[in-house]
Amino acid sequence: MDIQSASSVVLQALTQATSQDTAVLKPAEEQLRQWETQPGFYSVLLSIFNNHLLDVNVRWLAVLYFKNGIDRYWRRVAPHALSEEEKSSLRAGLITNFNEPVNQIATQIAVLIAKVARLDCPRQWPELIPILLESVKVQDSLQQHRALLTFYHVTKTLASKRLATDRRLFQDLASSIYSFACSLWNHHTDSFLQQIYSGDQQTALSSLERTLLSLKVLRKLTVHGFVDPQNNMEVMGFLNAVFERLKQFLECCRQVGPGSPCREKLEKTIILFTKVLLDFLEYHPCPFIPLIQRSLEFAVSYVFTEAGEGVVFERFIVQCMNLIKMIVKNDAYKPAKNIEDSKPESLEAHRIKTAFFTHQTLTEIGRRLVSKYFLLTEEELTMWEEDPESFAVEETGGDSWKYSLRPSTEVLFLDIFHNYSQTLTPVLLEMVQNLQGPSNVEDPVQMLMKDAVYNAVGLAAYELFDNVDFDQWFKNQLLGELQVSHNRYKLIRRRVIWLIGQWISVKFKPELRPLLYEVILSLMQDPDLVVRIETATTLKLAVDDFEFRTEQFLPQVNECDTKMQVLHVISCVIERVSIQIRPYVGCLVQYLPLLWKQSEEHNMLRCAILTTLIHLVQGLGAESKNLYPFLLPVIQLSTDVSQPPHVYLLEDGLELWLVTLENSPAITPELLRIFQNMSPLLELSSENVRTCFQIINAYIYLSATDFLQNYAEALCRSFCELLSDITNEGQVQVLKVVEIAIKVSPILGSHMFQPLLPSVIRGIVEGERYPVVMSTYLGVTGRILLQNSGFFTSLLTQMAVEFNQEADQLLGSMIEMWVDRMDNITQPERRKLSALALLSLLPSDNSVIQDKFCGIINISVEALHDVMTEDPETATFKDCMLMSHFEEPKLTDDEEPPTEQDKRRKLLALEDPVHSVSLQQFVYEKLKAQQMLMGDQGFQALMETVDTEIVRQLQEFIQGM
Repeated sequence: MDIQSASSVVLQALTQATSQDTAVLKPAEEQLRQWETQPGFYSVLLSIFNNHLLDVNVRWLAVLYFKNGIDRYWRRVAPHALSEEEKSSLRAGLITNFNEPVNQIATQIAVLIAKVARLDCPRQWPELIPILLESVKVQDSLQQHRALLTFYHVTKTLASKRLATDRRLFQDLASSIYSFACSLWNHHTDSFLQQIYSGDQQTALSSLERTLLSLKVLRKLTVHGFVDPQNNMEVMGFLNAVFERLKQFLECCRQVGPGSPCREKLEKTIILFTKVLLDFLEYHPCPFIPLIQRSLEFAVSYVFTEAGEGVVFERFIVQCMNLIKMIVKNDAYKPAKNIEDSKPESLEAHRIKTAFFTHQTLTEIGRRLVSKYFLLTEEELTMWEEDPESFAVEETGGDSWKYSLRPSTEVLFLDIFHNYSQTLTPVLLEMVQNLQGPSNVEDPVQMLMKDAVYNAVGLAAYELFDNVDFDQWFKNQLLGELQVSHNRYKLIRRRVIWLIGQWISVKFKPELRPLLYEVILSLMQDPDLVVRIETATTLKLAVDDFEFRTEQFLPQVNECDTKMQVLHVISCVIERVSIQIRPYVGCLVQYLPLLWKQSEEHNMLRCAILTTLIHLVQGLGAESKNLYPFLLPVIQLSTDVSQPPHVYLLEDGLELWLVTLENSPAITPELLRIFQNMSPLLELSSENVRTCFQIINAYIYLSATDFLQNYAEALCRSFCELLSDITNEGQVQVLKVVEIAIKVSPILGSHMFQPLLPSVIRGIVEGERYPVVMSTYLGVTGRILLQNSGFFTSLLTQMAVEFNQEADQLLGSMIEMWVDRMDNITQPERRKLSALALLSLLPSDNSVIQDKFCGIINISVEALHDVMTEDPETATFKDCMLMSHFEEPKLTDDEEPPTEQDKRRKLLALEDPVHSVSLQQFVYEKLKAQQMLMGDQGFQALMETVDTEIVRQLQEFIQGM
């Protein structure tokens, strides 16, 4: 593609590709896709996005196409790989000037330069780092910023590489540029401070951006660039300087105020300072020991004394608490049980911590944690009023927990209390004593304080076991507080019922439980939703506890006003008790068949029965087979679209069908017969189709032979009809069923779903555009090639006739597309499957396969990167996906036991090549066999078709074999 002549047509296509009109957009996208593999295309894109006179959207799109091209075509072994001449020209063009005026485009250019650096630096691109170092020194502020932005992204990318050779290269780089990086950071930091104190906030903001970028570079170099950082004076000097700089920047917060244009960037920089310390502590705990004293002094003074007033902000407090927590609980800082066995570093760290955490310091930290940081905020109270459900979710650990102050406070409290309980227990008990008796609803401060103290007592329940008579406290104080019905007292009602839930498995007499159940059922009717949610959670904890006795709870159930309430409570009990429900099934569900029969005219009640049955089957596991005489007719009726009740019962009926299959120990004729309901369900194409596919998969896992022999033909017809009018996601669901069938039963699965497979091969050869669909095509084909190679050969011969090609030619096209679209496959299991499947073609004297040898090796090395983990002690690699034997998992209290289907899948995995064959060993054996076939000279010539960098990485993986 000639740059001069092509620029105008590529520019026109890019312009059309930014259109909102699909009639213009789609043809332009197709044209650009066809140009992706044309020599010179990326040189044209470079000239377009470097032209600042063009439309921003067009330039943005040019950058994105260039970036995607790096992923697909930059590697030397990629199909349609860029020539070395063009890549050399592109590398030079990317770093000739750093003057991009648009921030978003500048960031994307920096990222794509980093992508190239990951592949080419330093071997093919030795000039990159020197040019960047020179460019960040220039006086022009825009060029300086863009060069520094690129410097950061390159450093970040190189630091993320994990092969031992790459780590050594990064360490060499860090040693050579660390001094420069430090001086650069100090220069921009001093400039910022000088400008901010002189009141020039606009100029200061520009300097602050450079300070932030240079600090980001230093973070990566400091954490990942040195094996023994404690021996490098510059590294330790920088880390000590972080504390002084932090104080200066926090004082700037006081000066600029919350409304200043600098404030947001200033807070980001302060957080980055703390990340430097936290990362260094995580990766280098022993070299961090000289910094423990300063870290604790700094964090405690800003979070737990007046020093932080007016300058600290929530995210900074969270980071300081994380710093304290990591020091307190770090195993490297704890002496061994036998002091003589302790490492000197551990003893030194322990001495520093012991000297710092005096009785007075711990008391102050404990009091402030509870009385300041445990208090509900105005924002939280407003959320409680306006969106109680969201409040309840956040309180139990919403998505933002990691950076939220409350959970960070609670975790720190628990860690400190656990390590220093002797000092902190009297402090907390004194706070409890000061709050005895009911709180005044007119005194919100007192109620918030009681909520905070009760929260602390609940969190520390296990630590306080010997110091609190919870039974007496429950009878004499807490029970009365639960009965205060005033609306404002909901704060305490909710906290008390939560507190009881925390203590119920720690210290709570069984004879008090009936009283508790009575209170719980009363609170289930509380007008406040948060109180009801917390009550339901405590009920689950109560029935999940080993002290739970059904006979104590049943009287409460009998007192429920309606059958719906009975079912709600039973469902709640069964859901939480899980497998412990088994001894009590008789008395809990004896009336369900009768209730089902009586509720024929009440479909909503039948829905409630289905929900109860779902939880019951999950609790019973394999023993649920004893309920089949009642259970299977219920499923049959609920999922039969010819029956009027299905309108109400279908969704819950399908869910019950699925959990019944998942927990079934073996197929039965009756269970198999229900599948006759499936074809009409697939024709509905309703929102329940996903559950239908899960049911089909469950049948395959349960008894592939029986199921496929009875239903595969009809199912295949349904799938063929579905595929003609279905979304991409639907196609993926269909093909996953086929893939699972072939994985479970390679011969039967391949033959039964044979009518669907030509479209799979066709999709691969024609280059299916949707990545998830293409990934699934390759997964299905990989299974056939690896587990039923004879069938693959016959399928290939059949498809070659359709394409009017030789079978070998078609195979070559498939391998080429496979290599080209390997990036479409995101799951490591599927990536390993692809490598195993293509390697299974070796050894071979077939010229087509030998012609694609470099692509097969490239995929294999990519997969090795995905699945191999390095043992740091032996510096050897092992395949992390290997499973050698079936083990019953050790479950925590809040984990569900494995279903029968989980066990079936585990046993199947033991036979699956993905989990039973070492990729490292397989690669080695296949290469050895190819060498034996061709002889040393022929094999050497074959290996020379592979990129030297790929060969080097391959050798590193298989060395010593």
